Amino acid sequence: MAVRAVRGATQLDADVREHMLDRVAEMVLDSMSANGLEVDDFISVIFTATSDLVSEFPAYAARQLGFGEVPLLCARELEIERSMPRVVRMLAHVETDLPRADITHVYLHGAAALRSDLTRTRSTPDD
Repeated sequence: MAVRAVRGATQLDADVREHMLDRVAEMVLDSMSANGLEVDDFISVIFTATSDLVSEFPAYAARQLGFGEVPLLCARELEIERSMPRVVRMLAHVETDLPRADITHVYLHGAAALRSDLTRTRSTPDD
């Protein structure tokens, strides 16, 4: 079993608590589904949020999904000129048998434009 990193990002339409929880849960669940992961496979998760998101801690959405024993950390994303607004990013460290090349990183909604260089990015139909 190897330790791998799984990346994800999602963009919110507005800084509304329930919307934040929904979008972050969607990102986490999609990452789990795409990589065949269970909560017990997670070692730790780092979430970052842009400075315009203050309605809730992104990690709280993971806690609601059963990540109570997984170390979670929230941090502020760098404020870079022309950066995309209302974005939550995730860097998860997991145990998996998947080769690094087969890890699927999940970029949802407007955040799909952040990493168009990845072979597997996903945008939802309502974008």
